[in-house]
Amino acid sequence: QVQLVESGGGLVQAGGSLRLSCKFSGRTSSPYTKAWFRQAPGKQREFIAGINWSGEATHYGDSMKERFIISEESTRNTLYLEIYTLKPEDTANYLCAAYRTEVGISRLASDYEYWGPGTQVTVSS
Repeated sequence: QVQLVESGGGLVQAGGSLRLSCKFSGRTSSPYTKAWFRQAPGKQREFIAGINWSGEATHYGDSMKERFIISEESTRNTLYLEIYTLKPEDTANYLCAAYRTEVGISRLASDYEYWGPGTQVTVSS
């Protein structure tokens, strides 16, 4: 079992930036692909970016690479998401997720076994 807890969200003005964190605990020694998703009210969960089990490869959702950067600590127990030039349409609950694999980075929320509760990001215009 793995537990994930996000932090770093809040209310920011358009044009600002944020760094979100996601702490992993539990059986973290297994190989996991990790990712960030977001979900706005009334919308489907959206893939932002993922990082593979070794930390050597990343993959971004459509149009996400321009303003989002995924990274992790060398211990691989903390995942980060940097967001730049925030827009009101970025307002959502941001969630980190993980699944056990040594192959690839899935964009499908249904592939992810473990989820954090999320951290809310609200962007004012």
